[in-house]
Amino acid sequence: MTMKTTSAKRMTTIGIFVSSVQKELNEERIAVRDYINTNPLLRLYFDTFLFEDLPARDCKPDELYLDEVDGCSIYLGIFGNEYGLENNQGVSPTELEFERATEKSKYRLIFVKGKDDVERHPKMQNLINRATPHVVRKRFINTDELKEELFNALVQFLCDSKIIPSTPFDESACPGSTLKDLSYEIIEWFVAVARKERHFPLQIDTPPELVLRHLELLDGTQPTNAAVLLFGSNPQKFLQTAEVKCLHLHGSVIAKPIPSHQVFTGTVFEQVDKATDFVLSKLNRFVPARDEAPASETSYEIPKEVINEAIVNAIAHRDYTSSASIQVYVFSDRIEIRNPGELPPDLTFENLKITHNSRPRNLRIANALFLSHYIEKIGYGTLQMIAGCKGAGLPAPDFSQSGSDFVVTLWRDWLTDEVMTKLGITTRQRIAIQLAKDSGRVNSTDYSNRAEISRQTAVRDLKDLIGKGILEKKGVTGKGTYYSLCKGLRKAPYDSESGE
Repeated sequence: MTMKTTSAKRMTTIGIFVSSVQKELNEERIAVRDYINTNPLLRLYFDTFLFEDLPARDCKPDELYLDEVDGCSIYLGIFGNEYGLENNQGVSPTELEFERATEKSKYRLIFVKGKDDVERHPKMQNLINRATPHVVRKRFINTDELKEELFNALVQFLCDSKIIPSTPFDESACPGSTLKDLSYEIIEWFVAVARKERHFPLQIDTPPELVLRHLELLDGTQPTNAAVLLFGSNPQKFLQTAEVKCLHLHGSVIAKPIPSHQVFTGTVFEQVDKATDFVLSKLNRFVPARDEAPASETSYEIPKEVINEAIVNAIAHRDYTSSASIQVYVFSDRIEIRNPGELPPDLTFENLKITHNSRPRNLRIANALFLSHYIEKIGYGTLQMIAGCKGAGLPAPDFSQSGSDFVVTLWRDWLTDEVMTKLGITTRQRIAIQLAKDSGRVNSTDYSNRAEISRQTAVRDLKDLIGKGILEKKGVTGKGTYYSLCKGLRKAPYDSESGE
């Protein structure tokens, strides 16, 4: 391939720069090039650049390959165990290429070879870790897996870029369904709620078909997939995996026996309500004393609004073409909500923590959830979760990708074993902390009885916990004194030698 041919071809095709350690991943590099050049679909749209395909040039290699990064539209990184030959600054060509692609805002895809990172060079592992929050990343074992993942990623790029036409899943007609498969009662309920919450313009007695047309939930006269999921009498008749599986586990890992396992079906509205109730039923509740607040102000260790938002987001954004279901795990230390699908390629985990534009995978479903006030504002859900956790004194949620699942992790307790160890909390003092967690408060009498220590020792322990920012004093002096957990640590446990 000559430079002239390459340049001419890129006027009509999309250039892909393949970046990797050449010697280690030569087979994969060649396989990618040949696959794109011979695939009936991909060869129409893409052209690959491999450094080894160029004839000898009278210029520095680093200048040449960085120029090629500039000229391509897509950066394709194939990362293995080796880091590559380092320059005088200790940086390999692979890292230089990735940094250049990032600087030039190229569309970046990264594929990591291997099931684990045991034999990975530290600098390569560091590069992978830095790239993870910002790019589409997949693991592969062999070239067949690499080609399969590459095909899916490039087709998604073509669809997202509107280069090839595609109808989103939720806007496509639901095969075999008719208007008779929808519940007119649910449609009527929806209109009533949407009128109250969002000033929906249609009247409650509007014919169902007109409501569906207004919401763009019909393909001709046939209900779309979104219509069935929102208003179907039995959505799972047509979409079997459109369900939420909820599991409650005693520990922090998946292990038998599983105390509770339920599968929730029905419309997306029903799934949100049932899954949220399931999670809340497994969390600790705090009921204020009658002289402090009305019983209606009962709170949960994780705010109900945060749980609801995480589940709504999973249902609104999941990939319904996947054979997997949404899975919600209630562990002893966290809640994990897993939904099939990935972030859009140009939206990163870091973006989720700041104000960002949102392009819901299922726009029609998200719109209906907004109109019925299940969603406050499209694109605002992750910020609500972060604010809700912060307000409850909890760590911010974690957002990650695990295989083909997007995962939201909500932490149940800021006072983890790691934090208590750093603070030097004794085994005995942990009894006081557990009492405060279980009942919302602890006093010196209950603590001394449970720990089998003197009242004087109990008071001294509790004062120490106050000094370390774990407990705060409540109530009047004397027998009415009690202590409750602080909402978050005032400062990091390693800020001072004393741990205060």
